[in-house]
Amino acid sequence: MVDIVYKFDVFSFNGICQTVALSLCPLIGQTNGIEPVCYSRNIDVAGNLIFQPATLVIDIVAIIMTAIMIYHIRSKYTAVGRKEIVMFFYFYMATTFLEMLLVTSIIPTSSPVYPWFTAAHIGFMCATFWCLLLNGFVGFQFAEDGTPLSLWSIRISSLLIFLIVGFISIATFKQIGPFTYTAPGALWVFYFIINGIAFIVYVISQIILVVNTLDDRWPLGDILFGTAFFVVGQVILYVFSVVICDQVKHYVDGLFFGSICTLLAVMMVYKYWDSITKEDLEFSVGSKQNVWEVKELLADDELAQSYGTHYHPQQHQQQAYPY
Repeated sequence: MVDIVYKFDVFSFNGICQTVALSLCPLIGQTNGIEPVCYSRNIDVAGNLIFQPATLVIDIVAIIMTAIMIYHIRSKYTAVGRKEIVMFFYFYMATTFLEMLLVTSIIPTSSPVYPWFTAAHIGFMCATFWCLLLNGFVGFQFAEDGTPLSLWSIRISSLLIFLIVGFISIATFKQIGPFTYTAPGALWVFYFIINGIAFIVYVISQIILVVNTLDDRWPLGDILFGTAFFVVGQVILYVFSVVICDQVKHYVDGLFFGSICTLLAVMMVYKYWDSITKEDLEFSVGSKQNVWEVKELLADDELAQSYGTHYHPQQHQQQAYPY
């Protein structure tokens, strides 16, 4: 049995990377990175080694599920915050896609582009949390949803977070300026502190929104389940990964269950948003057919009045074409 004492170092990824194989672990701590004590076994696919095959499957499922959620969000044409919340799911999809390429070694750690893709992955991850945070304030209508002010404030600020974190990441990996991979304190702050604060503020703001503005309390259940899924996933990922890996003979590790719990948490974000938004049926696409039917009936009535008699379309057709 693997013998390791879980260690969470402040401003350092050393203890974490000994527990779980994060995408940044091969690039920090020391020249060759830090290898976890126990990790999921790899498989050979057409002569290429694929790491974390179970996590690869979950990431593909997550991308497909996210695409379905985006489709349903975009179909609710008049729902409040539709354009704002869909940006969060786009960020999550991009983060998952890059994570799939990195942790499975589709992009090998020896590749010269690996640090750049890892920097982009961390940047997208932080931008995802930031976008979620800003979406938490959409319901308070500080800026009317769907307006340029609301949309571009989220887009520009999320882009800035992506660029800032991406620069800090690549500077840490390449030891540019004051940044160094032996002491990645700035990157650690964004990775855990800033993202954690964004998540907590979002949860608190949504609880306040539901309690103060909605009569229905069922959305609180969505918030509770989403929070539970995310927290449990993080605990499994960073605390119990080695234990799980050792008990199941290296078939899966904490990344597998962490990805599942993160997907479930994101699905609860969608479920919560869907439960607190109602589409205005007067302007929905589904009502257009009824509108056209009413217009056709009105046209028939007007034509009948013009003839001065009760109008029968079939009778009129027979008179016009007796043969």
